[in-house]
Amino acid sequence: MRKMHKTITAILLATTLLASLTACKGDKGANDVISEPGDFNQVGLPIVNKPVTLKVLTVRWGSMGDNFTHSEWLKELEEKTNVKIEWQVMSSNDWNERKSIMLASGTLPDIIIGSQTFGDSDIVNNLSLFRPLDDYIEQNMPNLKAAMQETPEMKRISTFPDGKIYSLPARLPSRPKSSRQPVINKTWLDKLGLKIPDTIDDLYNVFKAFKEQDPNGNGKQDEIPFIETGNDLISPFGIADLNNNYMVIKDGEPVFYPVSEAYKEALKWENKLFEAGVLDDEIFTQDETLRSAKFSNPDAPIVGFSYQWTPDAVFGKWSNQYMTIPPIAGPDGKRYTVGNPNGMNLSRNELLITTSCKYPEIAARWADQFYTNEASIQNFWGAIGTVIKKNDDSTYMLMDPPAGTSADAWYWEQSLRDFGPKYVSPSFENKIILNPNSGDGLKLQLDKLGSNYVKLPFPNVMYTADEFKKLPTLTTDIDSYINTMRAQFVMLGGVDEAWADYVQQLRGMGLDQMVKIRTNAYSRYMNVE
Repeated sequence: MRKMHKTITAILLATTLLASLTACKGDKGANDVISEPGDFNQVGLPIVNKPVTLKVLTVRWGSMGDNFTHSEWLKELEEKTNVKIEWQVMSSNDWNERKSIMLASGTLPDIIIGSQTFGDSDIVNNLSLFRPLDDYIEQNMPNLKAAMQETPEMKRISTFPDGKIYSLPARLPSRPKSSRQPVINKTWLDKLGLKIPDTIDDLYNVFKAFKEQDPNGNGKQDEIPFIETGNDLISPFGIADLNNNYMVIKDGEPVFYPVSEAYKEALKWENKLFEAGVLDDEIFTQDETLRSAKFSNPDAPIVGFSYQWTPDAVFGKWSNQYMTIPPIAGPDGKRYTVGNPNGMNLSRNELLITTSCKYPEIAARWADQFYTNEASIQNFWGAIGTVIKKNDDSTYMLMDPPAGTSADAWYWEQSLRDFGPKYVSPSFENKIILNPNSGDGLKLQLDKLGSNYVKLPFPNVMYTADEFKKLPTLTTDIDSYINTMRAQFVMLGGVDEAWADYVQQLRGMGLDQMVKIRTNAYSRYMNVE
């Protein structure tokens, strides 16, 4: 009975979903294109003289809902273009199941928005469902074409292994160069008479003092200097892994760092920290819920050091005790910050036009309206007059959010925020005025501490369908083994004695094949013209 119930439920879900997502009626094939209406305008506005409706699908986190679809900018866009949008807003909570049904059916809406909706593998493994956009960019999208000329990296990240562009990119406004930065409890430093740590030796000594001298003053030895796994703590060893794929760029070449000397030395340093008792005993076993509870412990702050986007990210009511500091110098005396010297602002897969769409030229011209400076800031923060104030001197300033609402939550409610097509020119960013004490403005201020030390990361490369088939098997075994051995090396030591066997084991798991796949993808990426 349970199996029958699940089967019936799946059939009903599929039927409902397909009915709601059918983009076009009639008995034409999915790749057929109906001639654009006679009143289609190749340039200028409106795009069509008589209204045309397109179905647009996007996914929002959790229960965010569809408030953004009522923004004043989208209303004005409909009025100016005569293109009406039937929004289909899905929740990320059950999107994976719905996505599988949709891709299996081959029945898609006209336009897909947001890289959280379809990722690289979804697109590469279903190319027949998406239109190549190169000709549309050339003929129907002057705004995007100009953006790609000004920022060539946008074309590079959007070009698929077959040399074509199937998804459109975005360049976000006012983004930093650095990702997570070192954050320390300044109140504890002051109480113990300590200076801000500058080197890994300084950091070790500060951790020891935090652990042993009761800086939170509650009479207990409950302080935990550091509680996280990840690669931030070993970044002083030159390991700046932005995309968490164990690849970095060294002297212009891609390197798999878990078999490097730098990683070996980093493991030894982590073992030194663990043996000194300054790393959390549960660092390799706790889940995110427990870790979060430690960050915001209600009785007293207990975490001394972390890497965060901003100091107020995780520490709750203790946030005012923490401050962002410059990156810690490593054994070579150099500093490294995880990030991107070109800015943390580029993404792909932000808009796709499907082969179900019968009016691709209209869809392309509609999408191109998102690639102006004013359109982009409104699709990142919210509409002018609602969230953004346009000043008489042609600068733009963010308004304060409603009482009881955080700025970031307000921006997500009023816009597509991180997702969707947009392009803000680097020169235009000088016209955007942000509050330096909170949100995006605060991050840009903190970024100045680390941006000069950001190293070029291994890029977000694209893989072929065949590579996508091979990578999961390889990475599952290899990543699991790396994580297991890291925990063993950190807690038990013995790095030098076991290193040769560790590397040999990785090679036996197909390490060379995996690295070849990644380096081939890197070569294709770098050779895009």
